[in-house]
Amino acid sequence: MEPSELRRAVEAGRVTASELGLRVDDVVVVHDSDRVALRLVPCDVLARVAPAGHLAESTFEVEVARRLADVGAPVAGLDPRVAPRVHVRDGFAVSLWTYYEPVGAEIAPAAYADAFLRHHAALRRVELDAPHFTDRIAAALREVGDRERSPELPDAERQLLDTTLRGLGAEIGTGKADQLLHGEPHPGNLLATRSGPLFVDLATCCRGPVEFDLAHAPEDVAEHYPGADQGLIDRCRALNWALFSAWRWRQADQMPDRDRWRAEGLNQVRAALVRCVPG
Repeated sequence: MEPSELRRAVEAGRVTASELGLRVDDVVVVHDSDRVALRLVPCDVLARVAPAGHLAESTFEVEVARRLADVGAPVAGLDPRVAPRVHVRDGFAVSLWTYYEPVGAEIAPAAYADAFLRHHAALRRVELDAPHFTDRIAAALREVGDRERSPELPDAERQLLDTTLRGLGAEIGTGKADQLLHGEPHPGNLLATRSGPLFVDLATCCRGPVEFDLAHAPEDVAEHYPGADQGLIDRCRALNWALFSAWRWRQADQMPDRDRWRAEGLNQVRAALVRCVPG
């Protein structure tokens, strides 16, 4: 966020928690992008603060967390001291979550896969009106296909992303049976905590094959996930990097170090596509 917007977001998170009876003496910015995550101390709450335009997405995330907690999924929980809802203040949507002190250990591939297995099993036990992963592809194609939305995307790279998104989207979208997924379970969204690995950022929940989730994880995780289709994972990984790249070339993208990630994303698309070619 821009500095002035970040200051307002921090204040919105602080005041929301304070008015709900939680003690807030200090606020630490944990993550800052188009939305922010704030650690509120000493109440040890993680406040997720997004522009009010993301209210529906924040509300969906809270509902996903609430339902998954009921079936014992390995996910970060909402703060139990306040009602499970999204609060709107000063143009921001604020949700309050349990803060987990990181243990600092890298999650081993077998433990990562076990968290996936338990998470996917829990997702099969809940009913949610979640979008299909192909909806995400359609949104990315709108960005790539509109030069006003992505004015700095060179023509050759625009064609690469368009072809990859359309081709792999059509191929994967008509393949294996779908189920509810996390949607973006990359290592940054799986916390190592004293309670074990816990998934966060649940607003990305969608429907698709489990391989779409597995493609976000380090490559050796799938070796510990029974029945995973490695060829499908490779295609999903190329698709995921194409989606990532499409977001980075949006004019409105606010990801830190965006220029580096623009180049890295395209390099990863090309590398992943090579692995999709038989032989």
